[in-house]
Amino acid sequence: QLQACGGGLVQAGGSLRLSCAASGRTFSTYFLGWFRQSPGKEREFVAGISWNGGRTYYIDSVKGRFTISRDNAKNTVYLQMDSLKPEDTAVYYCAATPKIRTPGTVVVAGTKRFYDLWGQGTQVTVSS
Repeated sequence: QLQACGGGLVQAGGSLRLSCAASGRTFSTYFLGWFRQSPGKEREFVAGISWNGGRTYYIDSVKGRFTISRDNAKNTVYLQMDSLKPEDTAVYYCAATPKIRTPGTVVVAGTKRFYDLWGQGTQVTVSS
């Protein structure tokens, strides 16, 4: 089970830190990702992190602004979001999969069908 939190309302240029805590099992060997979905749009991959944190993956629109990290001792993944823009407004979901460990590309990391477990989502709203 994944539980995401940390969303909220922030002005453009501000920051938020999302957290996603896993329970019920150890996720230290899982690939973890963050996705987001805006009204009327498909859920899109935002960032991912390999099982040991050695590799991270980002879509182009968040590179340099978002940072994904994980603490396997706490079974938690984080998404630090800086320089937020109104277009970042969405419900953010964390997800986990044992099917990929260190994918070679962002495309593979962001393939939704690989992910077995999804959190409930947390709303991020960025005002202009």
